[in-house]
Amino acid sequence: MTVIDPETQAGWAPETEEADDDMPLSTRLSIADTLTLGNAICGFMAVYFTTTGVLIPHLTGTDDGGMARHSAAMAVILILLASIFDLFDGLVARKLRSSAMGAELDNLSDLISFGLAPAYFVVTWGMVAQDAHQRVSVVAAVVVLLAVVLRLARFSCVTLRDGIFQGMPSPFGALTVVAIVLLELPFIPTLLAIIGVAWLMVSRVEYPKPRGRLAVAMLSWIVLSMGMLAAWALDAPGGMLLQTGCALQVVLGAMIPLFATARRVNTFRGNRREARATQLP
Repeated sequence: MTVIDPETQAGWAPETEEADDDMPLSTRLSIADTLTLGNAICGFMAVYFTTTGVLIPHLTGTDDGGMARHSAAMAVILILLASIFDLFDGLVARKLRSSAMGAELDNLSDLISFGLAPAYFVVTWGMVAQDAHQRVSVVAAVVVLLAVVLRLARFSCVTLRDGIFQGMPSPFGALTVVAIVLLELPFIPTLLAIIGVAWLMVSRVEYPKPRGRLAVAMLSWIVLSMGMLAAWALDAPGGMLLQTGCALQVVLGAMIPLFATARRVNTFRGNRREARATQLP
């Protein structure tokens, strides 16, 4: 039988109280963390609008076209808004501070907004589009989701030089996947393009981090995309602009890896020439 000394047991209490006093320090949310939570909310609401405005009307036969277009545009606008939150929470964290939970909150929010939301968008497209195959589209959606999971996990474990990402950033990948779906291409090209984006997210292709002028350009592009989506939802003449914007998003997604690879090859060749020059007598 175990005997507990009352004095020893009483002595444990202050240590527990000190540990309890330390816990709130690591759970206080900073301004950057609040922006990160806004990112997660936008991702969840994108899934909500996709379900209530696109999927359910299609399954119940109450789809009149306008509601689905409005809800799809709202879902994509929310993903765009999530990318704005994701852009600014990093900037605010560098300028001010971030809590001990900042990195974990950022990864979890990115998983919702740039993993779950676009993957669910692909699943819904597979169920709504006339020439799509539902089961195959589910496989494509799973590939997108796993690519984002692996990319976020690798981002937490791998240390790279400052100013670059390894693999397509998940916000850019999510927007490219959605743009591919909105282009309304035939099923096979759409499927291959979605899988290609998923591969780019887990690849070793280097992408520049959005800082300075690049961050301003990215923010401007997001705001412009929101305007085109709003025009498309209201059946305004911006529909053609939306197709052009989606096509440009896909072209950027394809061209950036090519430029990055070409730059890497040129750097490698330059280093080899310098090494050979130093070996010459």
